[in-house]
Amino acid sequence: MTGLAPAPARHVPVLLPEALAALALAPGGRYLDGTFGAGGYARALLESEPQATLLALDRDPGAIAGGAGLVAAMAGRLVLSQARFGELAQEAARFAITPLDGVVLDIGVSSMQIDEAARGFSFRFDGPLDMRMSGQGQSAADLVNTADEGVLADIFYHYGEERRSRAVARAVIEARRKGPLTTTRHLADLVAGIVRGEPGGAHPATRVFQALRIAVNDELGELVRALHAAEAVLRPGGRLAVVTFHSLEDRIVKQFLATRSGRAPAASRHAPAVAAEEPTFKLVSKGPVAPSEAETRANPRARSAKLRAAERSAAPARAADADVLALAAIPQSPSRQRS
Repeated sequence: MTGLAPAPARHVPVLLPEALAALALAPGGRYLDGTFGAGGYARALLESEPQATLLALDRDPGAIAGGAGLVAAMAGRLVLSQARFGELAQEAARFAITPLDGVVLDIGVSSMQIDEAARGFSFRFDGPLDMRMSGQGQSAADLVNTADEGVLADIFYHYGEERRSRAVARAVIEARRKGPLTTTRHLADLVAGIVRGEPGGAHPATRVFQALRIAVNDELGELVRALHAAEAVLRPGGRLAVVTFHSLEDRIVKQFLATRSGRAPAASRHAPAVAAEEPTFKLVSKGPVAPSEAETRANPRARSAKLRAAERSAAPARAADADVLALAAIPQSPSRQRS
């Protein structure tokens, strides 16, 4: 296709051919991209199926503004909306494109957000301790300077899987007595004094920064809401494709699809019998699809990515699943031991 606006060079979509194959694009199909970012998935989808239409969402106003050229190039086939992907059912209804033939989600922070020091996502640049994808609400600085020690320790442990979460939380409390933590470098240096880094390994603050980003943006809660919403708006035979980048996200997608496809673990023989619900999804592949060695070499960000996909059945959408909801919340376990 000619006449397209040049694609942004700063972000490379991960598992792109695999995700498009999982969607099984159909002529005239109606699709939703819940995580527009730099438009990599949106562009590829619309180029691959010239008769398709797409609604793309992003909570980041910068992403929506940056997609204006692609919207113009697609001449009415692409609509952008500033919204969270957990709101995809409401957005699909608002733009009257239900039922959908496919939903694609590329979960996590984008390269553009990480690479902009002013956004405060990365310890690689010194900038304000922000991390808000939408630019609204509580920032990471607000959180680290107001939350109590137990809350911070739980966030670092559950959302970042940081083993020294309690020690880091204590250090944050002590540091903020002298003055607020307001910059990424201040927090990164503080964590580096507590967490031992491995030679050639990730920065010691990696897990703490991940945890704060997830908490500030309620990323796991948004994912849970998006999965249930996709179930509600997909037509029978429609496809859901989700790309995740760390174990917390993948665990939620895996559990949701296992429950919805009838592959959840069998109930205990000691528990009361419960009538099996009709599956709402059929798995497209038995397990997750991982990036090829060539993609990983070309794009190190792809290293931890996993794609899971499923096809919608004709069964009615179900109520929210308590077990899946629980995976997005910080467990209430005061007896849990941390170093």
